[in-house]
Amino acid sequence: MPAITADTLTLPRVDAASPEETERPVRSITTGPRGYEGEGFPVVRAFAGVSAAALDPFVHMDQMGEVDYEPGEPRGTDWHPHRGFETVTYMIDGKFAHQDSHGGGGLIADGATQWMTAGSGILHIETPPAELVASGGLFHGIQLWVNLPKKDKFAAPRYQAIEGHDARLLASDDGEALIRIIAGEIDGRGGPGVTHTPITLAHATIQNGARLNVPWRRDFNALLYVLTGSGAVGPVAHPIHQGQLAVLGPGDRITVAAASGESSSTSAMDVLLLGGQPIREPVFHYGPFVVNSRAELIQALEDYKAGKFGDIPPNALMPTRTGGTL
Repeated sequence: MPAITADTLTLPRVDAASPEETERPVRSITTGPRGYEGEGFPVVRAFAGVSAAALDPFVHMDQMGEVDYEPGEPRGTDWHPHRGFETVTYMIDGKFAHQDSHGGGGLIADGATQWMTAGSGILHIETPPAELVASGGLFHGIQLWVNLPKKDKFAAPRYQAIEGHDARLLASDDGEALIRIIAGEIDGRGGPGVTHTPITLAHATIQNGARLNVPWRRDFNALLYVLTGSGAVGPVAHPIHQGQLAVLGPGDRITVAAASGESSSTSAMDVLLLGGQPIREPVFHYGPFVVNSRAELIQALEDYKAGKFGDIPPNALMPTRTGGTL
């Protein structure tokens, strides 16, 4: 169950659709393949098989877990570089520790979000804290990469710690779904994340048999990813389930419905709603670098090798290993 919950009957509600508003149709539904990231933690590659044009301004997204680790099993990343985009780490359940070469850092836990603008260049690490490695436990989150326009590619690195209680909470018009707005806005209510690129990022929990219908900016693209559960998306109710991404077409609103209790193995459907203003600039993406040209990519590699992304701090956070292995 997501760490941040609320009584939806007491929350502000999203306005119902007006007659002149149109529903966004489903353009594609893809299933993310499973893989491993960092030092071996399991992920679903949510954007695999989707064109860069359909994703713009997003570049990459992994669903981390959901996994219930045994003691000694939790894994993270070692120190690594980034340039030219923003990383967004949202922990639905569990804990991740963060530290970077520009003074950012802290514990990302139980509904919190770490928003890191890599900009001109940064080194960072994300790893389970030592106590979680020792005890094991539930681990479930998202890492999203948001592209930066050319004018902001070399912005100064920035770190935002967004605690779970900072998210703006809304309810669906019937009170059967909870919406957590992390960045951007829905129905005029804004989340706490500060972004270079105009986007909206929200996590919704929809009770079985219920339907969520939310307004969406027409100048934004629209993506819906299923974290848990199953249901249907769009005006003609395309079936969709855990680990699948829907790319939606133009329109004013997004509709998603959770499966009934009889047809679902979970008590609710959790989805990530995301979209933004397309940047429509050339993208050269290689590993941890997202730039606008091959020359900039070569420069990023040279700058990293020359130590221009900052230094790993003294007494730095390091991956916790047990018994010689992770």
